[in-house]
Amino acid sequence: MKKKNIIILLAAIITVLAIALIPGNSDTDNYLYTKVQKGDFIAQVYSTGQLQTENSELIVLPKEMSSRNIDLYEIKVSSIVEEGTVVDSGGYVATLDHAAVEELRTKAEDELETALNAYEDAKIDTNLNLSTLRDELLNADVDLEEKKLILEQSIYESPAVKRQASLNVERAQRDLEQKKRNYKLKQKQDEFKVFRAWENVKRRQDKVDDIEKLFNVLDVKAPKPGMVIYSYDRFGKKIKAGSSIIRWRPQIAELPDLSTMLSKTFINEIDISRIKVGQRAQIGIDAFPEKSFQGVVTSVANIGQVIPNGDAKVFEVSIKIEGTDPDLRPAMTTSNIIQTAQLTNVLYAPLECIFSNDTLSYVFIKEGNDYRKQIIQPGISNENQIQLLNGVMEDEILLMNQPVDADKKPFEGMAIYERIKNAETDTLNTESNN
Repeated sequence: MKKKNIIILLAAIITVLAIALIPGNSDTDNYLYTKVQKGDFIAQVYSTGQLQTENSELIVLPKEMSSRNIDLYEIKVSSIVEEGTVVDSGGYVATLDHAAVEELRTKAEDELETALNAYEDAKIDTNLNLSTLRDELLNADVDLEEKKLILEQSIYESPAVKRQASLNVERAQRDLEQKKRNYKLKQKQDEFKVFRAWENVKRRQDKVDDIEKLFNVLDVKAPKPGMVIYSYDRFGKKIKAGSSIIRWRPQIAELPDLSTMLSKTFINEIDISRIKVGQRAQIGIDAFPEKSFQGVVTSVANIGQVIPNGDAKVFEVSIKIEGTDPDLRPAMTTSNIIQTAQLTNVLYAPLECIFSNDTLSYVFIKEGNDYRKQIIQPGISNENQIQLLNGVMEDEILLMNQPVDADKKPFEGMAIYERIKNAETDTLNTESNN
């Protein structure tokens, strides 16, 4: 009896295993499912950012550094107050490199000394040259008088002697006139030489004066009361002691107006087409998780930037925060949720249900123990879900992973694909005609 029972039990077990191993009509029961839902749909874009002030008073290099007389195109910050320091109007902010300006001043003073010596030399040379020419003029005048006397005394001489005396007078006359012209030309030339030397002295003196003015303002002061926030140099790094600042980017720090704040964020190129000025946003502050602020998109960059050490591009977006809060400070990290669309009474499903190839999008709709491969027209999406414009109905069951024999299934709903392609062609033609 025992053996019989054991045999019956083994037979039952073998029967159960055989049934389990026999393949059915479909393996859809091995997949995850979801339903097509209908209702309100909100599309959002998530990003991180950083707080900035909408308005601020810049603290820049002294205006004396922009003088054309100063050959100083960048200067180091020797010291600067700690970021976040609250200063009064006229309060100390930073000190610029005195050594660089001192070196520049020494060189300019040497050049001034050289220019003064050249000016004195020019005056002395002019006096000597003109004095020599005046002596030559005097001698030429005396020589002419002598020739005239000889001509008068030759009245009783032979015609040849009188002719020679007359020629000598003419020659002496021409020589005197030539020396007078030479004297005037040389006088003008030397006057211009002295003038140029004096102009050079004046330029060198102006340069020394401008450098002296710059030297006296190397201690940078605040133009008004406020909290000091460091600016960024040309390499995107925050200004600090030892940083170099160029004349074409003169910002050292800023005094932000904390009454109006912005969240500056960067959106990837995939989502940027969905971001528009005027869209609403919710801003969270990492430093204060319990606080949340409402905001509105105020600007969207037209040109993207390449992420460092990567190929992806991002676009700068500014979100203005509504209201004020004394706890908010520039450079705080923000979490931004930008609402790009809000639809009512539409069909939607999880993103995991949508599959695609090079030309179309499709889903797998469960039908009993089988499924069909249905072409759909997707709409807008958010982080988790996507709108379904055509191809499905409410409450239809969708597979969330692709069946192993999906490639063997034919596509259904080619009419949807044709409508999408025709709509795209019409759009391109319209844009071309415009």
